[in-house]
Amino acid sequence: MNIINKIISSYSNNKSLYIGEKVTMTEHMIQTAMLAEKNNSSSSLICASLLHDYGHFILENPDDLVKKEKDGKHEELGYKFLKKYFINDVVEPIKYHVKAKKYLARDKKYYDCLSEASKKSLKFQGGIMTDEEAKEFENVKFFESSIKLRKFDEVAKKEGLKIKSINEYKNLLTSKLI
Repeated sequence: MNIINKIISSYSNNKSLYIGEKVTMTEHMIQTAMLAEKNNSSSSLICASLLHDYGHFILENPDDLVKKEKDGKHEELGYKFLKKYFINDVVEPIKYHVKAKKYLARDKKYYDCLSEASKKSLKFQGGIMTDEEAKEFENVKFFESSIKLRKFDEVAKKEGLKIKSINEYKNLLTSKLI
């Protein structure tokens, strides 16, 4: 099965709730891509938004990790898997979207807007960045796109929202292959 069909199959067959939220992982990632589209993002950022939590599909049981208060490092798993197939402009923001959360959480207003599940996972992911870590992160080439992706990510948890089908993204996914 080629990678595009594998991705579409993963999204189509996912019925698991997104860890601690009231939407499935598929609904969450498609909502994230739809927000990127609504905000006139580049096609690469839309694709990154669509795939940003793909690492959760690779993990055996993401909910079990939460119960054990462990970080499954889904961003690294997703990045390592997807970089074999997709261009850097797609995979690099995926790699850094958790760091972007840790960076943004330095702002109390942002932190207070995080869902309870997101606050809990932030703790497992090492907590809020220090000022030194933040300065270092600001110099990463994909800093801006990672921050944008993270902001879409946090809002994309609306229960009952009418979303696009993963099949509607097939051409976009294909266009971003290496």
